Amino acid sequence: MSETTESSKSGATTAAILYLHAQTAMHPGSGTALGTVDLPVQRERHTQWPVVPGSALKGILRDRCREQARTRFENSRKRANEEDPQLVSAFGPARVDGDNAHAGALSISDARLLAFPVRSLKGVFAWVTCPAVLERYVRDLALAGVRLDWKIPYVGSEKALVIKTSPLIVDENQLVLEEFQFESIGDLANARSWIAAQVCCDEYTKRRLEPNLVVLCDDDYTHFVKHATEVTARVALDYETKTVKTGALFYQEFLPAESLFYSVVFAAASRRKDDPATAGDTMRYLAANIPDGTVLQVGGDETTGKGICLARLAIK
Repeated sequence: MSETTESSKSGATTAAILYLHAQTAMHPGSGTALGTVDLPVQRERHTQWPVVPGSALKGILRDRCREQARTRFENSRKRANEEDPQLVSAFGPARVDGDNAHAGALSISDARLLAFPVRSLKGVFAWVTCPAVLERYVRDLALAGVRLDWKIPYVGSEKALVIKTSPLIVDENQLVLEEFQFESIGDLANARSWIAAQVCCDEYTKRRLEPNLVVLCDDDYTHFVKHATEVTARVALDYETKTVKTGALFYQEFLPAESLFYSVVFAAASRRKDDPATAGDTMRYLAANIPDGTVLQVGGDETTGKGICLARLAIK
């Protein structure tokens, strides 16, 4: 998937792509807001597309590696976090004491939305994306050493690119997503097959993603990712009366299950003193702890089953 370049301690890096496939609704939150939704999801300022911060992802990956390592430290998470040499090399020291300060060898970018699930009149739901997302995806793949020659055509408003045999098609060349109708004007076979092959951890999802991937114009895509999220009313109950506490009603935004994200992961040589680990060693360490189909919990509300994702670290 990505070009892996062995490095020496000279500072060369290697890169891979981390894919996240949401199995349950996600809340990568941005704190409180003044609008109708009290707890919105985090979004890019300029596009208003949902995003998962790289700092959050790095913490999630560190936690996964710590869980894998703790059996070697008498089942102690604290000891694994502070004493495992590969973990400390990859993510940085848990505590900085004197001369042990150094940055971790892994750098994690924000996870960007690649395809967003939208309900459909036929075929249950579609994964929608747009030329701007695909163009940025191609650019990010280049950072990981992958060069693609996709030709991403212009898509007009109320038009769509989708395979002719898609189960989403109504009346030969029409799609109905939410309450909007779109006319199918062609397909983007190379992108569709590539994305399905790279993102999916299982054959079932791959078979479903290929015919259900739809490319809309940038504006139509932006409308869906802004207005087709899940907004849930949450309350806190008085323990004795089982009624809502005064002022305890709030609204929380979630990204729907089946959302697809990707992040660029960069690995450098270890920055710890006397550690000969190369960038390739660092990436192999992460890959060993994140096999295809690894379950990661992303965002808030872990105890109510939110944010369960399947992860795939794509390395060539």
